[in-house]
Amino acid sequence: MSPLASGPQGPDTLRPLLTTVLEALKAGAATRDGPLPPGGPTEVAARLREALGNPLPDHGDEDALRTLVQAFAAGAADPADPLCTAHLHCPPLAVATAADLAASVLNPSLDSWDQAPAASELEALVTRALAAEVYTEVHAAAGQTQTDSDALVTTGGTESNQLALLLAREHHGHTQLVCAENAHHSLRRATWLLGLPDPVTVPAPAGTMDPTALNEALTALQGPRGSLLVAATAGTTDAGLIDPLPDIATLCEAHGARLHIDAAYGGGLLFSDRHRPKLDGLARAHTVTLDLHKLGWQPIAAGLLAVRDRHDLAPLAHHADYLNADDDTEAGLPDLLGRSLRTTRRPDILKIAVTLKTLGRTGLGDLVDRVCEQAAQFAELVHRHPRFELHDRPTISTVLFRPTDATDDTVAAVRRTLLTEGRAVLGRARLDDRLWLKATLLNPHTGADDLAALLKLVEGHTPR
Repeated sequence: MSPLASGPQGPDTLRPLLTTVLEALKAGAATRDGPLPPGGPTEVAARLREALGNPLPDHGDEDALRTLVQAFAAGAADPADPLCTAHLHCPPLAVATAADLAASVLNPSLDSWDQAPAASELEALVTRALAAEVYTEVHAAAGQTQTDSDALVTTGGTESNQLALLLAREHHGHTQLVCAENAHHSLRRATWLLGLPDPVTVPAPAGTMDPTALNEALTALQGPRGSLLVAATAGTTDAGLIDPLPDIATLCEAHGARLHIDAAYGGGLLFSDRHRPKLDGLARAHTVTLDLHKLGWQPIAAGLLAVRDRHDLAPLAHHADYLNADDDTEAGLPDLLGRSLRTTRRPDILKIAVTLKTLGRTGLGDLVDRVCEQAAQFAELVHRHPRFELHDRPTISTVLFRPTDATDDTVAAVRRTLLTEGRAVLGRARLDDRLWLKATLLNPHTGADDLAALLKLVEGHTPR
């Protein structure tokens, strides 16, 4: 019979399998020998198909673990490679990944206490601590306790943004979203999913929300208090820019509008004494999206939605007798169904808790400072290079650049060539009506030589 991962024999059963996995990961990385597998989609797919063969054979293959993990690794984009900089795709910390293994082994489901006794308590403690980190300034100013705020674990920024809109709708009925052109696409999709009106979009001429335009939009809309929801951004996906949060918060308070801030990228700056001031105004939002599988170095998924007032979560309450029967709740068993729109939920909080406890605020802040400094160094390299143009100095850890005098078609072709060859992974962003190459630096171990090599690769692949 197939052995199980948990139970008294689980650790002994897993030990040789983990050795197999680690060896296969190493062999796959050696085969790939770069940040991305070479050959583009067609060749990568062909190699994977060959390794997989029949996905559901009549008889099993004892070597499947080694074969498929090696093929998986050989065909992967490696976020730990210093030349893999396209997206908010972080290399996870080893300690967080190890903790995630324990979560998989014990397989708690956070929809009822009897499936997750320790996990449910851990989630409650850690989410409240993270919410307090977001709302420290507000609690101090109002004389509130940290328990006034709370946070929910989500699959990421998309789910968090959707939850923020749902809470606004449930509290105020008709809700009109107002956001800038730089807002994440998930907000617009959330209005469709929730049956809300199309968002009112205000300009972002410099890549961030224009407060004057926001004031004009809120004045023109003039809905009942709380019926307007403004969504600001702290860390855009294109350039890592941060909206003028204090100005936006002041306007929302003046117009009686609810404020949500999507800090999926920028929220990690909270851990850095040096960069935290960039998030001034964050604590004035009713809800805040965080994503620790971006600037938090967690394995996916590690999203959160922080709420300033925990009573705002009341609309999520739900009853299913087999999970939260009234008499069980009255007897003291925690009711977990109001902690998510999902029923089955894995304990993603464990890897977060282990990371926070292992590194502490200082350790995490150091990682944030390192990648921000790398971005500043790379921007300086671009600025000094006569054959490149820099879009602007980085706000967080994203740098936009392009070969001087290149057409948009050339910029796109250079990026695709590097991807196909597996040499470098760069993103793309359109700002100021031009196409830019995007480097998002999230590997704290990237060195100055790596940054120079990345720029040299782009230069060598740009037609003259």
